[in-house]
Amino acid sequence: MQLVKLVPSMVRLGEPLPWDIRDDQGKLLLSRAHVINDATHLQTLLERGAYVNAEEAKAYAMAMAKAAAAKRAESEPQRAVSLFALWERALWQLDRLLRGAQEEPGFPARTEELARHVMSLTERDTDIAIYLAVRQDPKRLSIYGLAHATHCAMVCMLMARRMGWDEDKVLTLMKAALTMNIATLDLQGKLAVQGVPPTPGQSAILAEHPTKGAEMLRAAGVTDEAWLQAVAQHHERTDGSGYPAKISEPSELAQALRHVDVFMAKISPRTIRPTVPVQQAARELFQQDKGGQMAAAIIKEFGIYPPGDFVKLKSGEQAVVVRRGASATTPLAASITDRKGMPVVTSTVRDTAKPEFAVVAPISDKGLVLRVPPERLYGLPE
Repeated sequence: MQLVKLVPSMVRLGEPLPWDIRDDQGKLLLSRAHVINDATHLQTLLERGAYVNAEEAKAYAMAMAKAAAAKRAESEPQRAVSLFALWERALWQLDRLLRGAQEEPGFPARTEELARHVMSLTERDTDIAIYLAVRQDPKRLSIYGLAHATHCAMVCMLMARRMGWDEDKVLTLMKAALTMNIATLDLQGKLAVQGVPPTPGQSAILAEHPTKGAEMLRAAGVTDEAWLQAVAQHHERTDGSGYPAKISEPSELAQALRHVDVFMAKISPRTIRPTVPVQQAARELFQQDKGGQMAAAIIKEFGIYPPGDFVKLKSGEQAVVVRRGASATTPLAASITDRKGMPVVTSTVRDTAKPEFAVVAPISDKGLVLRVPPERLYGLPE
C-alpha cells in the first residue's frame, strides 16, 4: 500500500473522513467516516504522523473536482448547440452507422432514428438545411459521401412531403438516401478529390454499387423491400439507359431518389469540374423529368434563388440568400459587401421583393461567401 502524508487542507472539520487515516507503518488510526471536530485534535494527529492510502486520496480528489465542475456548470448559463453544429454531428453519426452496419446490431432501427433526426433538423429551420446543401465547402471534399447522402435525405423529405406522400413512405425514401452509397462510402470522397475521371477499377465499383449496396443492407438486417429496391434501382432510368440492370420500370422511390441524387451531385463541388449553378441544375432536372411532379417539387422547395446562393442586388451589394421569400424570385438575402462591392464586417438582411434590392443575377465566384461564417449571415452567435 502506497501512503501519502496527511496535510490540513485534506480534512474538513466536522465532516466524515472520506478515507482511513494510518501511521507511517500503515496501522489504522482513524477509520473512514470518523469525524474530527476541532483543530487541536487535527494538529495532534498531524504531529504524530498521519497518512492515507494514495489511491484513495487520488480518487477522492478527482471526485471532488468533478463535483465542483458540475456545480459550476449548473450555475453557468448553458449555450445552446447551434443547428450548424447539429448538422455537422449528423454527418459523423451517418459515418458510424454505415461503417458499423455489419458489426453493430439494430442497423434498420438506427437508420430510422438518424432519418428522423435529419427530419427534425430540417423542420427546425428548412432554410438552414437548404443553405448547407447549396453552400458546401470545396475544402471538405473528402467527406463528400457523408454530406451528399445527408443532404439527399433532407431534399427527399421536402420533395416527398410536397407531393403528399405519407410519413412512412417519406421515411423509407430518406433511409434509402442515407444508405444508397454504403458500398462506395470512401470511394465517393476519393472521386470528389482526385480531379481525374474514375479509373477502370473505380468505374467497376461504381457500376455494381447499387446491387452491392442492397446486398449489404440485407445482410445488415434490412427487410423492407421498398427500401432495398430503391437502393438497388436508384441509377435506373425509365428509358432503360440506367444501370446496373437497365430496367425501364424502376420503383417510384428509386425514381425519386435518382432525381435528388443527380440534382445534388450537380450543385455539389468536385475537383474535376466546377459546380453547376442551381438555376441550371433545376432547368436540366425539369427537362429530364419532362416537367414531372418530382422535379417540380424539388424546384418549388428550393426556389429560383435558394438559401446559400450568392447573388448581386440592384443596390450594387453582393449578398447570400438566407431565407426563401413569398415567391421563388424574391428571397431574403444577407449583404456581405457594400454597394461598391467591398466586403463589410456586418451583414444586413435585404428583402429582394423591394425594387431597390431586387436580385439582378446570381454570382458564379463563391470565394467570398466561403469566408463568411454562416452564423453571421443568420444573426447567430459564432
